[in-house]
Amino acid sequence: MTFDRRTFLGMGTAAVAALSAPAVLGQGKPRVIVVGGGAGGATAARYLAKDSNGAIDVRLIEPTRTYFTCFFSNLYIGGLKTVSDLGHTYGKLASDYGVNVVHDWVIGVDRDKKAVTLAGGATLAYDKLILSPGIDFVEGSVPGWGLAAQNAMPHAYKGGSQTELLKAQVMAMREGGTFVMVAPPNPYRCPPGPYERVSMVAHQFKAHNPKAKIVIVDPKEKYSKQALFEEGWQKYYGGMIERLGPDFGAEKVTVDPDEMTVDVDGEIIKADVCNVIPAQKAGRVAELAGVTDGDWAPVHPTDMSSRADPDIYVLGDACHQGDMPKSGFSANSQAKVCANAVRGALTGSKVFPAKFTNTCWSLIEENDGVKVGATYEATSDKIAKVDGFISHTGEDTALRKATYEESEGWYAGMTADMFG
Repeated sequence: MTFDRRTFLGMGTAAVAALSAPAVLGQGKPRVIVVGGGAGGATAARYLAKDSNGAIDVRLIEPTRTYFTCFFSNLYIGGLKTVSDLGHTYGKLASDYGVNVVHDWVIGVDRDKKAVTLAGGATLAYDKLILSPGIDFVEGSVPGWGLAAQNAMPHAYKGGSQTELLKAQVMAMREGGTFVMVAPPNPYRCPPGPYERVSMVAHQFKAHNPKAKIVIVDPKEKYSKQALFEEGWQKYYGGMIERLGPDFGAEKVTVDPDEMTVDVDGEIIKADVCNVIPAQKAGRVAELAGVTDGDWAPVHPTDMSSRADPDIYVLGDACHQGDMPKSGFSANSQAKVCANAVRGALTGSKVFPAKFTNTCWSLIEENDGVKVGATYEATSDKIAKVDGFISHTGEDTALRKATYEESEGWYAGMTADMFG
């Protein structure tokens, strides 16, 4: 019997319990549970279901019914995208590929029994477990800030309501006010992301609040695409953006959400809008599974399997794998390698050598896009960079526009690859 999402969610307790019972060797299909419906998880679920031709029971556990991409969310802040442009649903994964999509939270992982527990009460058995939970934030990494303060000082580093809140604050900021970003330390999701965000906030201010100021408080000595962003900021937003690096005390930052102030090594900055992007770690479910090193989840580069458990795989932002940046493209690439390896392990199908690729596009101003990317291979100890490329300073407007249009094509192709 094949279960789609509607049938599964409509089952009674007894039926769910029966479906969740441990498998007997030789009976029924092998079961794969995928936790997290983003670029890694949705891709892995789709490819497993599609390429196994129904030979594997694939279940995707994702609490939200609509997934809002973090990639391209800065363009929403800049007024170049709408919320609906970023939202995607899981209907095709269920109807076209036979993925059992369950909208719930995973609250426990029992590695000995090979089962996950859901907030709704069900316990689901697995033969292989794929985790793609994204990021969570390191508590206390920015003194004075916590999740209780995220409405006053949004992080907007998970897609959805936080992005909408930050944009609303940007658009409502008083004339001539100050926008402060507290940038994260390495490693973190989407290395160019904070600086593309600054570009898109500046794009809004240039049109609607030209006397506004932007201050970046950045603990890093350098950052991704730095020369490209700084060239663009000088060209389009001259005098609006100031960056305080570690030489200005940016490693010693405290915020006060009640007073809307940022203390940079004793210097107080009064913020009208403050975007705090804290230090990051693997999403909570990776900790529940016991597969992290305290922050990230180490994996084997050949198949993305956990170094702590050969039947658990970790994808995307949550994993510690080597040279690949934490990006949607990386997660999608890793998911395909993982899906091929899991399918081979469970059905005996051919497993191809692991190859990975990534490109990160950023928009500096409307139709002015830049990119960085690389190809990677699995070595004995990590995913290693083979070669790479990056946009150059001084490129002409036609090339930059073509780069932006390329990113639009990638977004359409990526989301189709994730959701069908």
